[in-house]
Amino acid sequence: MYDYIIIGGGSAGCVLAARLSEDPQVQVALLEAGPPDKSVLIHCPAGLALLAKTGQANWGFQTTPQTGFNGRRGYQPRGKVLGGSSSVNAMIYTRGHRQDYDDWAAQGNPGWGYQDVLPYFRRAEDNERGTDRYHGEGGPLHVMDLRSPNRYSPHFVQACVQAGFTPNEDFNGAEQEGVGLYQVTHKNGERYSAAKAYLTPNLGRPNLKVITGAHATRILLEGQRAVGVEFLQDGQRHELRAAREVLLSAGALQSPQLLMLSGIGPGGLLHKVGITPVHELAGVGQNLHDHIDVVLVYDAPQLTDLFGLSFKGGLNVLRGIWEWRRHRRGMLTTNFAEAGGFIRSQPGETIPDLQLHFVVGKLVDHGRTTTTGHGYSCHVCLLRPKSRGSVRLLNADPLSAPLIDPNFLGERDDVDRLIRGFKLMRSILLQPALSRFGARELPASARAHSDAQIEQFIRNHADTIYHPAGSCRMGPGGDMDVVDAQLRVHGLQGLRVVDASIMPSLVGGNTNAPVIMIAEKAADMIKAATA
Repeated sequence: MYDYIIIGGGSAGCVLAARLSEDPQVQVALLEAGPPDKSVLIHCPAGLALLAKTGQANWGFQTTPQTGFNGRRGYQPRGKVLGGSSSVNAMIYTRGHRQDYDDWAAQGNPGWGYQDVLPYFRRAEDNERGTDRYHGEGGPLHVMDLRSPNRYSPHFVQACVQAGFTPNEDFNGAEQEGVGLYQVTHKNGERYSAAKAYLTPNLGRPNLKVITGAHATRILLEGQRAVGVEFLQDGQRHELRAAREVLLSAGALQSPQLLMLSGIGPGGLLHKVGITPVHELAGVGQNLHDHIDVVLVYDAPQLTDLFGLSFKGGLNVLRGIWEWRRHRRGMLTTNFAEAGGFIRSQPGETIPDLQLHFVVGKLVDHGRTTTTGHGYSCHVCLLRPKSRGSVRLLNADPLSAPLIDPNFLGERDDVDRLIRGFKLMRSILLQPALSRFGARELPASARAHSDAQIEQFIRNHADTIYHPAGSCRMGPGGDMDVVDAQLRVHGLQGLRVVDASIMPSLVGGNTNAPVIMIAEKAADMIKAATA
């Protein structure tokens, strides 16, 4: 018997485990389907390139065929390891725009406005730049500027300025809009995941039990109360019981999946896969949306100090391995997406609706396709898509992957914004600060000039930038709301959802820092419930 059982050892789960086990009288169990975060590819920042290619520590889901992608399936990587996606992501530390959180509050979620959540961002943060109105130091999550940025990343920022965009040294400060170098979740030249920040320092606590290789299969209910979790480990079925609460932090794809496997969700859809509904909740798995993204790739044969598959590139990597092992510096400290920014697709936008990521390498097919030679890439990402999709069950087998349908490009407005973003991105990459290096756009995109041609390139090549959200929407109790402002599942006791799935709408930026904030705030609410 534990007081709290946390399902999912990703970013939110690690935060909850650390914060709730601060009280030595409270017994906490954390279940994670993946292994411990021991791989050097996790801790060496540049290891993410090999993680992407090998699928290590990754659920490696795919979407259903997407009409907006001309029938293609999209890729849906999710971390399957302690730390979750914070152990395999590009480590960018951004929070979104302040209006995103004020919009959450305006949708009937008191306590989630920007001024409400800012203290939790600050509490989580240990920023090497120090503390101020917007930043904290001394928190668990170490945030810093890149130790050894690639020499071309500042050139990208200069190209953006030449194209008319404003430089910004702090995307998480007073104003988000502008271009610059990202801060990252690193410490001493290593990735600083949520596991490393929150969980690893506290593994010695006698009141914290971490169980890896534990695939949750069902939330146990007695009447309208969650009382435990069933899980599989090494082919054997186990149960744990919770005296106070079950906390579901399996992410925007698997939290709704587990609710539905437990009979919590849309009754008609559950009946179709042979599951008897025990608690009708129509919004479970609905409202799924994600940051849709398209990439321009440039070939730059003479820039052999960029990452690339060549003899010189191989020597660079060997030298980088030596430098990283000896000094935790050098090219292997890169997060690849070193520079970028937040821009408006047209002058009439009140806040930035696009995000840029400049990558020091040829990122064909989001890095999953091996390419020879050297070059650089740039992403443009739509921050607030209007398209909405769903997560459903394929069948009643808890080991089956869910049916993931983000409905990418289902709304015309999303397509039009990405077309505008594509044009802006190309105009930046043609500025003198970058064009002087003689790089050439790859033929697949270089042939796209008219809006119709650009649209087809987008439909043939766009994909997620890995930020699914919204599938257990927070709200006051409307038809599609799953949790309330305290993150309690509507109509049930002893069950909360704490992860990106509760977001009523996506934030305008990378989602790891917001998920950590959500869990920090949830920990306070959970503690207050028993005070």
